[in-house]
This record gives sequence, C-alpha cells and structure tokens, in this order.
Amino acid sequence: MTETIVVAAGTQNKAKIAAIEKAFCSLSYEFYRIEPSEASSQVSEQPFGDEETMTGAVNRASNALLLTSDARLGIGLEGGVVETSHGLFLCNWGALKDKDTDEPILAGGARIRLPNEVADQLRLGGELGPVMDRFSQRKEIRQQEGAVGIFTGGRMTRADMFSHIVTLLLGQWEMNKQK
Repeated sequence: MTETIVVAAGTQNKAKIAAIEKAFCSLSYEFYRIEPSEASSQVSEQPFGDEETMTGAVNRASNALLLTSDARLGIGLEGGVVETSHGLFLCNWGALKDKDTDEPILAGGARIRLPNEVADQLRLGGELGPVMDRFSQRKEIRQQEGAVGIFTGGRMTRADMFSHIVTLLLGQWEMNKQK
C-alpha cells in the first residue's frame, strides 16, 4: 500500500489551496491530503521585494509543518510586489519544507506590471488584496482570480500562477529524494 503524503499548506486562501491541489493532480500524485493552516508569514501584510516575499513563503512552509503534526511536507506560497525601473510588478514565491530536511526548496513565478493606479496605492502603504477589491469593484479577489486574473482578462489566474510554482517545488523535491 502506498503511503499518503500529508501536505501542510501554509494558507487558508482558496486560490492557493486550489493551486496546490492542481499541481498534485497534474503530477499524478494519487495519495495525498492537503491540510490548510493559518501559518504566519512573519512578514509585512504587503511584502515588498523578492527577499521579503521569499521569506514569507519559507516562514509559511515551516510554520505549516509545525501546525500539522502528521505532515510530511509544508508548502508556503507568498505574493508580493517588486519595484523595477519599469514600474511595480507582482512577484510570487513558493517554498517547500520536507520534515526530514533543514533546507527549504524555493521557486518563483510569473510577473506582471501593475497599473500606476494600483501601484501608487501600494507605494503609499496599501495592501494589494483590498486595493484590487476597490479597483475591480468586487470582493475577495485574492481568493479568486487575483490581480493577475484581472490584468490578464482571466487568461492566467492566481491559482494557475501558484500551481506553476508548486509544480516547480515538487519537481525539485522529487529530484532531491533521488540523490
């Protein structure tokens, strides 16, 4: 009998949970169980820059493992923004922690430039979720298609974006297990 992999997800966000589920299904993992948790990122509500966003992902993965006693893996997904010479871009990072290793596995994902109307509010201290709710005149965008879904006309959703990252994490994890 094959062992069920218990995955501690460092989130309760529906889009992020869907991303983890999608990645596991697409890679033909048959025996897994995802356990969402309220794992803290221990970073700003609106992470700025790759380093802070990456740190948030690692912290979520580590804290999720601590909160889920029977988990083999912890996965943390964190969205942030990064300032460039071309404007403010979405950035997103994922981390995977195996309970049997110390080093996290990391992967980053797609980036898209934010319109000045949104970027300016973030630079003044706003958080992307509430800013996007006002911008789109809808509620809980971060639980659904996310900013990336709004700005790509639904061609790429938040779950799609994070699923890509989880797939990168799982591929690295599998390669590390073979060593």
